[in-house]
Amino acid sequence: MIPLITKDLGLIPFRDAYRHQRRAVDMRQNDAGKDTLYLLEHHHVVTKGRNATESALISGPDLLTAKGVDLIETDRGGDVTYHGPGQLVGYPIIRLEAARRDIRRYVHDVEEVLLRTLDEFSIAARRDSAHRGVWVNERKIASVGIRISKWVTSHGFALNVDTDLSYFTLIVPCGIDNCKMTTMSKELGRTVCMDDVKRDVTRHFCNVFNRVAAVPIDAGVVCRE
Repeated sequence: MIPLITKDLGLIPFRDAYRHQRRAVDMRQNDAGKDTLYLLEHHHVVTKGRNATESALISGPDLLTAKGVDLIETDRGGDVTYHGPGQLVGYPIIRLEAARRDIRRYVHDVEEVLLRTLDEFSIAARRDSAHRGVWVNERKIASVGIRISKWVTSHGFALNVDTDLSYFTLIVPCGIDNCKMTTMSKELGRTVCMDDVKRDVTRHFCNVFNRVAAVPIDAGVVCRE
């Protein structure tokens, strides 16, 4: 199996994480480096994908600034979304093997990683045929926005673990009218340990994408209740 390096960047500004991504993508496209899964949380930021619509951005620059929220245009697909503390963001930088070079399959597989992770916490989640991401009943709990260039992936997913959902009122999440957001903590009625979620995401990413972790997945503190 192909080795996967997992790097935990902690709480990091979007632009800094993007620089990490670009360096890793350039290396993989030039047959250097290793497949890498970046796991992190962002400072408050609203990002616009290549398909973003102006109507999805409810709040103007002044209100965003007053709330301490950056506004950044990106080169990923998708519409407008929010990232902030308490949300696990994953940026897989992997070179897709010939048999996996299908954009729809890649998105499906990323969603599968999230579905399996949520199942570990007894959260029954699902896909939606009309919209990317992962849902709990009619509430969206995770978003997927990707870029694939020369069959090397970047950007990825955002899973609401213990996110302050009030920030989503600044936008129309993912451009979906009347979209209701939720978090793992809200669904379970308790605090969820971010380290546990990172560990489960890493394990399921390896299983779904046929990778092997370069370091033991179960290393570190376990805080699952």
